[in-house]
Amino acid sequence: MSRFLVVLIVLLLVLIGGIVFLSTRSTEQEPVRMEKVVPLDNLTK
Repeated sequence: MSRFLVVLIVLLLVLIGGIVFLSTRSTEQEPVRMEKVVPLDNLTK
């Protein structure tokens, strides 16, 4: 095999491995409760 072909195969394997690794990571985060002051002017109408 030529050196170029070996380098190309290694790069493809690293790229596919990175995609598989990133797809298995858990990225879900629990919602954060935010308290915000609501003006009561809108509710009196």
